[in-house]
Amino acid sequence: MAKLIIWCTVLIGTALGVCSTADPFLAKRQTMVERDIKGRGVSDSRVLEVMGKTPRHRFVDKRQAQDAYADHPLPIGQGQTISQPYVVALMTEALRLKPTDRVLEIGTGSGYQAAVLSALVREVYSIEIRKPLADSARKRLADLGYRNVHVGYADGYFGWQQAAPFDAIMVTAAANHIPPPLIKQLKDGGRLILPLGSTMFSQTLTLVIRRGEQLKVEQMGPVNFVPMAGEDRKKR
Repeated sequence: MAKLIIWCTVLIGTALGVCSTADPFLAKRQTMVERDIKGRGVSDSRVLEVMGKTPRHRFVDKRQAQDAYADHPLPIGQGQTISQPYVVALMTEALRLKPTDRVLEIGTGSGYQAAVLSALVREVYSIEIRKPLADSARKRLADLGYRNVHVGYADGYFGWQQAAPFDAIMVTAAANHIPPPLIKQLKDGGRLILPLGSTMFSQTLTLVIRRGEQLKVEQMGPVNFVPMAGEDRKKR
């Protein structure tokens, strides 16, 4: 869980410390949850609670903090974006996560989605192919107190074999096919969600459920993600 920053003021002439947990972004988060997430059909109470607590403004550039809770993507550098809040909540809800789950995320970005996941499951393994983003996300998550998130610098197409199998896998970059290594690392009964389709235009948010050697595929609607990168394949 993220650290709660408490501001304390000591009144002059007394020994009384007055502490405030005032959050200047609380109202924006509440509006985001009620209007853009719950208002658009996301109903999982755990997901709604976490979205209402996770400090999204800490995962974007300070100059964009006031726009952090608007329902649209924001740039985070390296040609990448932080997904809009509704899509983050929608994808998270679709995985039907349990507190005991271990989850793999492909595409760490700024670390926001990993932070959301971490409050819902036992462990999160997140892979980022761009080293500057991997390094900054790892530091940011540690600074904010997220202790159950492991960030790896690698090509997410191949998953994280050393930590497999996973109860759920989330891919936050567009792919034109389902990476076979990810299916192999998904537990029987596990759920995988990814934007599937053209990496140049729009995709279809696709939920895949593994049943033995069979895959049940459900299309959830159009989305638009940056493409999954794989030109610089690195080993962990």
